[in-house]
Amino acid sequence: MQPTLLQIQIHISIRALTMFLLKTWRLTAFSLYGYLNFTKSAFFGATVYMVCRNKERGEEALSRIQSMTGNQNIHLEVCDLSSVSDIKSFASQFSSKDVPVHVLVNNAGLLENKRITTPEGYELNFAVNALGTYTMTELMMPLLEKAAPDARVITVSSGGMYQTPLTKDLQFSETSFDGVQQYARNKRVQVALTEKWAEMYKTKGIGFYSMHPGWAETPGVAKSLPGFSKAFSGKLRTSEEGADTVIWLALQPKEKLVSGAFYFDRAEAPKHLMFAATKGSHAAIDSIVDNLRSLAAISS
Repeated sequence: MQPTLLQIQIHISIRALTMFLLKTWRLTAFSLYGYLNFTKSAFFGATVYMVCRNKERGEEALSRIQSMTGNQNIHLEVCDLSSVSDIKSFASQFSSKDVPVHVLVNNAGLLENKRITTPEGYELNFAVNALGTYTMTELMMPLLEKAAPDARVITVSSGGMYQTPLTKDLQFSETSFDGVQQYARNKRVQVALTEKWAEMYKTKGIGFYSMHPGWAETPGVAKSLPGFSKAFSGKLRTSEEGADTVIWLALQPKEKLVSGAFYFDRAEAPKHLMFAATKGSHAAIDSIVDNLRSLAAISS
């Protein structure tokens, strides 16, 4: 039976209506998606949690960042990263938010030239740079897994690590204390830890990267290395230039990055200098991780 003219007209009208509704939906969906993701507000729309030791200075930085970016989704969390107890307390409270952590930046660092022992009994440089970094990262792992496969951990190391191999003398107790050397040792630990984490959690959808910001002119450098700061006055990088590769690592598609690698100026960099005899020392990382886990009292 052949369709009548009326049936053909109705069929065409329904098809045209369907196409019109589909086109309208596509335009509406695209407009909404574009507004949420492609506009300036979306670019500055990340939710950022600043973990600071000093509440007053943290609030000052928070206000300045909000004013500069227009992003009100910046939050201050107060935590002393030299204290395992404080880190555990922070991690417990923060975990109750049950929010995915897409990017964890381990940026807290210290170079104290005098030997100082924390109330928990640890050498201060080690407590912040090595034990604090390890403890915070391990306790954030469940929230990082919530953001997989896009989660990543970026640890801000230093070119100072080129000066020293990995050593099991984590608290510099076997020889006369040298703050600059201890800092370099801590930074070597961070690079080796990043390698180890990449291996341990390779099936978890989390990328691990360490990086060197370059020699930047910061209050910390001026205080801890006054001679160095004076000698290179006018030649050091700005804080923004030092942070550039951190931001780049946070935003790069993970398939373009190498988990466990060390980065400098937006490119993978060597972890060892020629003839420096540091590469073989990384074999000690397993026993170092066991030591850190024991000191942090974190179950495996």
